[in-house]
Amino acid sequence: MPKKWDQSIDIHAPIEVVWGYLDGSLENMQKIMPNVVDNTPVKVTDEGVGSISRQKYREGKRVMEYDVHTLEYMNKVDEKKLTIAFNLGGMFDIQGTYELFKQSEDVTTLRYTGFNEPLKWYIKPFVVLSGEKVVNEFLTRVKRVSENRE
Repeated sequence: MPKKWDQSIDIHAPIEVVWGYLDGSLENMQKIMPNVVDNTPVKVTDEGVGSISRQKYREGKRVMEYDVHTLEYMNKVDEKKLTIAFNLGGMFDIQGTYELFKQSEDVTTLRYTGFNEPLKWYIKPFVVLSGEKVVNEFLTRVKRVSENRE
């Protein structure tokens, strides 16, 4: 049974600024996801959907490599959406959706929905016990970075 999240936060920054951290350069991505050490395009499609990037993620001294698949991609003026999925080390299937909604010129709502499904029986208790902390910290980091334009 996967662990699911659905959380939102208002960010006092223009929608394009926030989007630049989610759909931008590795340098921008690392400001909100500091453990991502590499993000190399493997396959790029014109519409975004079907694109694949090879990411490297550092956890302590270990670096894990996995392919991130773009399942949904929408880049409108007032609304943006990015859904990605990847398998982490044969242990988890992870999917995340980032939706941005323009509330005004200087206020954007970021909604994160996602799930983490353990693939090994012995990992399931850890996933069940994992709380909202990681998602809350991520949303707070995106807010801080976007508002301060770090």
